[in-house]
Amino acid sequence: MSSRGLPGFNTRAIHAGQEPDPATGAVIVPVHLTTTFKQDGVGGLRGGYEYSRSANPTRTALQEALAALEQGSHGMAFASGLAAEDTLLRTVCEPGSHVVLGGDAYGGTFRLLSKVAARWGVEHTPADLNDVDALRAAIRPTTRVIWCETPTNPLLNIADIALVAEIAHEAGALLVVDNTFASPYLQQPLALGADVVVHSTTKYLGGHSDVVGGALVVSDDELAEQLAYHQNAMGAVAGPFDSWLVLRGIKTLGVRMDRHQSNAARIAEFLLGHDAVASVLYPGLPDHPGHAIAAKQMSGSGGMLSFRLTGGEEPALRVCERAQVFTLAESLGGVESLIEHPGRMTHASAAGSPLEVPGDLVRLSVGIEDVEDLLADLEQALAS
Repeated sequence: MSSRGLPGFNTRAIHAGQEPDPATGAVIVPVHLTTTFKQDGVGGLRGGYEYSRSANPTRTALQEALAALEQGSHGMAFASGLAAEDTLLRTVCEPGSHVVLGGDAYGGTFRLLSKVAARWGVEHTPADLNDVDALRAAIRPTTRVIWCETPTNPLLNIADIALVAEIAHEAGALLVVDNTFASPYLQQPLALGADVVVHSTTKYLGGHSDVVGGALVVSDDELAEQLAYHQNAMGAVAGPFDSWLVLRGIKTLGVRMDRHQSNAARIAEFLLGHDAVASVLYPGLPDHPGHAIAAKQMSGSGGMLSFRLTGGEEPALRVCERAQVFTLAESLGGVESLIEHPGRMTHASAAGSPLEVPGDLVRLSVGIEDVEDLLADLEQALAS
C-alpha cells in the first residue's frame, strides 16, 4: 500500500476499473462493440447504459483506471488528446474568455487556441510560467485557464505546479496541466494543486503506437459533471476498442517508464560529451535549470529529451535523416525510439510565433530497446 493508504501504482494500473467480468470471470475487460443497449422497459437502463456515445462499459473501465492513476475522482476518455483539450476549453471558456499558455507548448495546443478557439472569441497570451512576474502580468480579469505543460514539448522546461496553481487560484482561474510527457507514473498534478490533468493517451499510456486517444482527469465533482455533459454533447469519445488498447497499455506503464528513463539518462550523458552537440535538454541532468523542481514534483526524469547541434539546422536535419534504429516520425511514448525535427514537424504550426522552436533542435522519444544499440545509432548519425 502507498503512504496514502491506496494500492501501489502498478497495482492500480492492473486492477483499477478492471475487475474480472461478473458473467464469465474473464480477467481482461471485454471490448463492448455495441452502439446501443437493450432496455428493461422504457427508461430501464442496465448499469446506466443506453447508447455508446453516452457511455460504454469498456470506456467506463478506462475512465476509472485513469482517475485512479492520477489520484483524481473522475476520468474522461476522448478520441484524441486534442479532442480532450477542445472539450475542456469549450466547457470552461466562452467568447471573451482568456487563456494564459505556457511559453513552450505542444504545437497542436497552440494551433487549437490560435486558429480555432480564437475565431470564437477566446484569446490567449503566451507566458513563461517560471517567471512569476511575467505570469502575473499575463493574467487578465477574463482569464479562465492557465495552461501548463511540464516537462514541456519539445524544450523540456519544468514549471513548479504548486506555485503556478497558487497563482492561478488567486486569479480565479483553473490550472490545467498536460501530463503527457511525465505520465501519471512519474507525476500527479492534481495532488500538487492542479484542477485538470490532460493526456494524449496515444503516447505513454497507450505505449505501443497503435491507438490515438485523449483524457481529462479532475477531482471537483461540479467541474466533472460539466465536462461529462460536454463530452456527451460534443461526442468526440474514445471508441471501445481504442479504450481497450489504452487499458492494455496502462497495465505495463510502470515497467515501461522505468526502462524509458534509464535509457534516456544514458543517452543524455552520451550526448552531453559529444563535440557535435551544443546542449542537452533533459531534466535529469544536474545543470538543467528545472532539475531541482523536477526532483521535487516528479519521481523520475522521463524518456523524452532534446538536444541542439553546434552547426545549426542543417546538421540537425542530417542527424534525423541518418538515424536507423531511431525511426524518423512524429509522436512519442511508444516502445520504439523515435527521432524528429520539431521545427519542421510537430511544431511547424508555431513558426513565426512566440512559441517557435530553434531550427537546430532534435527531439528524441527514447524507447525500450537495448541502450547500446541506441547509443551506436546516435554515434553514427552524429558522425556526419
